[in-house]
Amino acid sequence: MNAPTEAADLVGRSIKESGQLIRRWFERLTLAAERGDPTAYVFVSGNLIEVLQAFDMPVALPEIYSLQTAVRHVAHDYINTAEDYGYSADICGYVKADVGIQLRGGEHPLAKIPRPSLVIASNFCNTYIKWAEIWERLYQTPVFVLDLPSTREAYHFSEIGSPGFERDRRYVEHQVRELIGLCEQVTGKKFDIDKLREALHHSNQMAASYRRMIELNRNVPAVLDAVTDGTAYLGVANALRGTPEGSAFFAAAVEELEYKAAHGIGVLPEEKYRLIFVGVPCYPIYRRFREMFTEHGGVFVNSTYMHFASGGFNYNIEYDLEHPIESLAAGALYSGALSMDKMFFIDQPLAEMSREYRIDGIVFHPIKSCRTVSTGLADARQAVMRLADVMTLYVESDHMDRRVVSEAQLKNRVDAFFEGMATRKLQRAASREG
Repeated sequence: MNAPTEAADLVGRSIKESGQLIRRWFERLTLAAERGDPTAYVFVSGNLIEVLQAFDMPVALPEIYSLQTAVRHVAHDYINTAEDYGYSADICGYVKADVGIQLRGGEHPLAKIPRPSLVIASNFCNTYIKWAEIWERLYQTPVFVLDLPSTREAYHFSEIGSPGFERDRRYVEHQVRELIGLCEQVTGKKFDIDKLREALHHSNQMAASYRRMIELNRNVPAVLDAVTDGTAYLGVANALRGTPEGSAFFAAAVEELEYKAAHGIGVLPEEKYRLIFVGVPCYPIYRRFREMFTEHGGVFVNSTYMHFASGGFNYNIEYDLEHPIESLAAGALYSGALSMDKMFFIDQPLAEMSREYRIDGIVFHPIKSCRTVSTGLADARQAVMRLADVMTLYVESDHMDRRVVSEAQLKNRVDAFFEGMATRKLQRAASREG
């Protein structure tokens, strides 16, 4: 295979395939709705999807199918339905879009969303628990809440193998076994531990590839955009977690990104500024939001989103297939503690990331309807600037509600941010020459 043909076959392949896989996932949800198959509703964090894979249960992720309504510019229709029903304007946009979908009988631009037969929430986000209660009221659905012990002190969580960690792991393991029993009741199937081992094996492979992808973006130029490409990869990581399709996808994605790194192929023809994105993307103007940065040669080489929404794939966790239940509990506990730590005590991780990825600027994007992600970002920004030699931008909008997204205001702030970075580069170049 000659080089031009190889590049044409590889570059851009993973993003195209991610869209195909997500469409198939939606098709499976439609099929489950039509057949009345028992379906689990889970969230992107603390979901124990591998247990559900062992019971062959279709999995619906409301964060994913809700954000798709915003990307397709119809979220306001569902949000209005929920607000007309009585939900407050201050509630998470994901929740209101989902409520609108439920009130319309599962109607969605890409699928027929089945009713839940089982709901798995966690204390990773308090909205998860209140959201699960909505489905419980609507459908009398059994709700399982995974209680993950959190860090007692910032950056000082119990290490794997320590007495404190082992005590917490046993507590989580008991919950995993409780969930297995609940799945047996809901599906009428007996638990097959070998199926769990198989799912964990695929998750191990997916996680290894996912970490390699993030690592490859230390390359200059960056080989993936952590906001747009990252969101696509996160969709597959969550929707196809623990599956052979997911494992194959990420292995192929790494092949593509390795090729790009080896041949100097970046996200943009010319990468001028390397950025970190903090928060959740602005889906109502998803493409335009990215263009505001790429027009100036800015590339998001990493993001907190790719970490806290990956279900622990970004951490160096490998499930022990000889002890699958115990290992799954340990992984859930460890990734949950680290994710919460890095969400609420983000200054040190961002400073380290800035050095490792040679970052020019950090964009903090608090959103109106998610307090979990947005709380403390203004303080975190100030703390990071004391620790790292980078410029920062603090710009507010929302991930779902277009009523609070002002494209003109966003663009003014972004343009000024790049003007500041350009001036800074000129000053530094002048000082070196002097």
